[in-house]
Amino acid sequence: MSIRKHIPNTITCCNLISGCIATCFAFFHEPKLALIWIIIGAVFDFFDGMSARLLHVSSPIGKELDSLADDITFGVAPSTIIFSQLLVMEYPDFMQPVADYVPFLAFVMAAFSALRLAKFNLDERQSLGFVGLPTPANALFWGSLIVGAHSYFETSSWMTLVLILGVFVSCFLLVSEIPMFALKFKHWGWKGNEVKYIFLLTCVPLLFIFRISAFAVIIAWYVVLSVGVDLYSRNAATAQRD
Repeated sequence: MSIRKHIPNTITCCNLISGCIATCFAFFHEPKLALIWIIIGAVFDFFDGMSARLLHVSSPIGKELDSLADDITFGVAPSTIIFSQLLVMEYPDFMQPVADYVPFLAFVMAAFSALRLAKFNLDERQSLGFVGLPTPANALFWGSLIVGAHSYFETSSWMTLVLILGVFVSCFLLVSEIPMFALKFKHWGWKGNEVKYIFLLTCVPLLFIFRISAFAVIIAWYVVLSVGVDLYSRNAATAQRD
C-alpha cells in the first residue's frame, strides 16, 4: 500500500517535469518540441487521475500537486511559446517604444490558467462538464497554432496585435462562465451524446486536412460548438417558460 499510494503523485510529477521541459524548449525557440512535451504532459495528466481512481488513493495533496503541474504544463509552457514568438515578430511603428516589453504579456495567460485551475478545484458544477475553457485544451490550441502558423505570423507587423488579442481572448475563455462539454460517456448510445459524437466525427477530417495545426482548429471548433449548445439550451429553456 505504501508504494501504491505514491503512484498517482509520481505520474503527476512526470506531468510537471514534462511541462518544465516544454518550457525550456519554448525558451530556445523550439515550439514543435515544446508542443510534443505538452502533449506528453497531457497524457500523464490523463493517467494520474485515472490511476488515483483505480487504486482508490486520492488525496488532498494529490489534488494540489495536480493543479501545480497543470499550470506549468498547460499555463507556463504555452505562455512561453507565445513569448518566444513575440520576441521574433515585427511590431507596428507605434509599438516600437514598448516592443521589448510586449512579449511578457504572454505570461498573463499563465496567471489566468492558475486562476482557472483554482476555480475548477472549488467548483462542484464541473464533475460532468466544464465551465470555461480547460487549460489542456488552451495549451494544445496555442502550441499547435504557433507551430503550424509560425511563418504566417511573420507576414505582417499587425499580426502582433492579433496574437496579443488572442492571448486576452484565451484569458477570458479560461475563467468564463461558458459551459463546455466534456468527453465523458455515461453510456455509448446516441441519445444524450449527440454533441460528443458530432465533435469526435468532425475531428477526424480536420486532423487530415490541417495536420500539425489540427489541434488549434479542433479546439476552436470545440469552443464554437460549446457556445452554440449553450445558446440553444438557453433558448429552449426560455421557450418552455413562455
